[in-house]
Amino acid sequence: MFQLDYMDHSPLYEQIKEKIKALIISGVLKPDEKVPSVRELAQSLTINPNTIHKAYKELELEGYIYSVRAKGSFVTPIYNKINQARKDNLLLELEKLVSELAYMNIPKEQLISRIEELYERGRQKNND
Repeated sequence: MFQLDYMDHSPLYEQIKEKIKALIISGVLKPDEKVPSVRELAQSLTINPNTIHKAYKELELEGYIYSVRAKGSFVTPIYNKINQARKDNLLLELEKLVSELAYMNIPKEQLISRIEELYERGRQKNND
């Protein structure tokens, strides 16, 4: 499914969370598709199941996956992903990035153009 970078300074659970999130956003993992169980993923990555569990918990809190008792974890359909707190956090991150880029004298037109390009690319991935 994916590999972890043991030379990376970010925690393993964070790497797992980000890689699964990328698979969901890119459309590799489809809505309502079952994600590997904690045990399966722990065995394939040869790491502690508690690490996987922590990543899954955060993905669930962020609205990317949901759990069904005795069935496993599944990708949350897009219409259920409307998580206002997560949207607010992402917009705050964007605000910080734009402020820093403005400080670096990046032209407003270049920022807008780049955001539009990335937005269209994201929409295309979600529609595929």
